[in-house]
Amino acid sequence: MTSRRSFLAGAAAVGAAAVSRAALGAVPEAPMQGSPLTQPPLAPLNGRPYHPVVTLNGWSLPWRMNNGVKEFHLVAEPVVREIAPGMKANLWGYNGQSPGPTIEVVEGDRVRIFVTNRLPEHTTIHWHGQRLPNGMDGVGGLNQPQIPVGKTYVYEFEAKRPGTFMYHPHADEMVQMAMGMMGFWITHPRNPSFMKVDRDFVFLLNAYDIEPGSATPKINTMLDFNLWTWNSRAFPGIDPLVCRLGDRVRIRIGNLTMTNHPIHLHGHEFVVTGTDGGWTNPASRWPEVTTDIAVGQMRAIEFDATDLGDWAFHCHKSHHTMNPMGHDVPTMIGVDHRGVAQKIMNLVPDYMVMGERGMADMGEMEMPLPDNTLPMMTGTGPFGPIEMGGMFTTVKIRQGLARDDFRDPGWYKHPPGTVSYEWTGQPVPVARAAPAAQDPNALKVRKGGSHAGH
Repeated sequence: MTSRRSFLAGAAAVGAAAVSRAALGAVPEAPMQGSPLTQPPLAPLNGRPYHPVVTLNGWSLPWRMNNGVKEFHLVAEPVVREIAPGMKANLWGYNGQSPGPTIEVVEGDRVRIFVTNRLPEHTTIHWHGQRLPNGMDGVGGLNQPQIPVGKTYVYEFEAKRPGTFMYHPHADEMVQMAMGMMGFWITHPRNPSFMKVDRDFVFLLNAYDIEPGSATPKINTMLDFNLWTWNSRAFPGIDPLVCRLGDRVRIRIGNLTMTNHPIHLHGHEFVVTGTDGGWTNPASRWPEVTTDIAVGQMRAIEFDATDLGDWAFHCHKSHHTMNPMGHDVPTMIGVDHRGVAQKIMNLVPDYMVMGERGMADMGEMEMPLPDNTLPMMTGTGPFGPIEMGGMFTTVKIRQGLARDDFRDPGWYKHPPGTVSYEWTGQPVPVARAAPAAQDPNALKVRKGGSHAGH
């Protein structure tokens, strides 16, 4: 795998005017990326100017210019993706990662994408939401032949409208998307000042069913996934979204899971400024703190980073902010384990009582886990266990950051007197309502099968 720095240097060279005619007649280089960390934005080296996006725990694909055409090379292949430290998954993706790299172009660009198939079966690519010739739409059997194993096909069209789009296979789709084959496509507006923001983040919602101790998704799962991820990463493996105080921030989120996700931001309200159908009319926007993103949809939200701190940002389905656990675990709240627990531990030394007071203890305990899996509730903050997993991270807003500084600044240092604290005065009496008097006219249920008068 090449490093980000080395392939950016290669992209600069391949995009220069000195590239030979022979090189321009060949398939362009296919850069690879192995790091699971968020990579710096890819500033345009040639072509129309634009403000680049930042792919959360991902990267943007370099290109070359060939007689006025912007050329990219995607390689569909098996990859190994770190879901979070301590767990890796055997997935399918593009150019070394799942999801694949973000493709960034500008409205009006002529684009040519070479797609090489290194999967064990045929594939295609559908350019979700794009206006293009029917034969470039990528539905295998309908718009084109399938791309055979080992072959390279070419897609070519004009990026007609600005917006946020996705790409994914339309061949053996259930298997290939369940294995992680997807990516983002950004078409920037021709006018760089249109809808301009200071920070522009993108990521995809995806989900996997991977048994603890294994590494390959169960591709026939329809709904009961146990790993809910952003760009194939689960908390605490998801990087923070680092913002400068006062920045206008855009976050573009695409959903290629099998269910909807209500995405919620703490501490700020936002407006939905875009869908995969285009930019929303400013007169139609209203403030929200949660937006629901349905299957196959994209939402672009924007807000002003007005308040310092580490603000939670997550899916509001509570089981989507947890890591692997069985769906058949019984509820043990209120069950008295005394006596029986010691007997079990005599036979199973690693046995732990779990759930009799709720599940909060899981965030604090160190318990044995199978190889290659994650704790159900994890992550540690400045005040102790965060007790989250899955689709959870933070938006970190700081003063004095450089314009393109996306490095994690560490935990927020709260000013004195601004953190919730324990009350140490007199106990606060708790008044409870008196039980309601029995209503003599209340409905009475007669036991037995007989009826009065029968």
